[in-house]
Amino acid sequence: MKLVTFLSFYFLIVSQLCAQHLVPLWEEDKIPNYTATDDKEYIAPNRDFNFTMNIQKPEMEIMLPSKRSSNGKAVLILPGGGYAGVSYDWEGTEVGQWLNSNGIAAFVLKYRMPQAASVKTSYKAPIQDAQRAMRYIRAHAEEFNIDKDKIGVMGFSAGGHLASTLATHQEAYYTSNDKVDEEAFQPNFLMLLYPVISMQKGVTHQGSKNKLLGKSPDKKLVDQFSNELQVSDKTPTTFIVHSGDDGAVPVENSIRFYQALVKHKVMADMHLYPEGGHGYGMGIANKNAPKWKGLAELWLSELK
Repeated sequence: MKLVTFLSFYFLIVSQLCAQHLVPLWEEDKIPNYTATDDKEYIAPNRDFNFTMNIQKPEMEIMLPSKRSSNGKAVLILPGGGYAGVSYDWEGTEVGQWLNSNGIAAFVLKYRMPQAASVKTSYKAPIQDAQRAMRYIRAHAEEFNIDKDKIGVMGFSAGGHLASTLATHQEAYYTSNDKVDEEAFQPNFLMLLYPVISMQKGVTHQGSKNKLLGKSPDKKLVDQFSNELQVSDKTPTTFIVHSGDDGAVPVENSIRFYQALVKHKVMADMHLYPEGGHGYGMGIANKNAPKWKGLAELWLSELK
């Protein structure tokens, strides 16, 4: 009887570890656009959430619902942080827990920061990591109990810029080198919360632009990463939430992206609110935050 009890406890612990754990996206000697340095990632002090900075090696936290609860859908979560770091729990793992409660597998990405000493070309690093993450999820779809054709991406603030880059750019930003890279990196749906979209002057979030492209980028690069200009009929169906009083990322970012989606006849669901400001995450700590979760749950449930 004791043996049965021990084995039951053992398998419970193993199943929990499988359901939620960190995995590296690449072996260290295969990370593209990377040179080894002595720099270390760290959590910013004196904050009331986990803001992870100076990320050197991209990792992804796997968060799975129970097999019984799973509906086959999955979301790659890209937390915001102005391309200076990632709001790892606030716009990452807490979002994953919510998705799990709706039967959706979640994957929280710790992507590299463009200005890290280990990064050779700034603007390539985040999208390289996002493309690899999507391919990794698809390569392990059976293991994760998900459908390869029901994998979306969700981004907050600068993470919204990265999510919209993943959804609109068709080129691969690194050379394929293993079986994982045989998978497609384009998401099947897109979710954007108070996103940075444009790199254009007067619209962009200047801090994100400076980190990603540098302080004096040429116009071609600015246009390339102004994702309202990259929308096409291949862009997936999209859900957008933004507040009119957002003092960090102008609501025009979302409006321009929505207009481009409509122009290209992409199904889009946008919700604009007069109040809420910026960076409200799940909306738990801000009484004026948009009540977007119910709308998002309905939208997700209706996806084919």
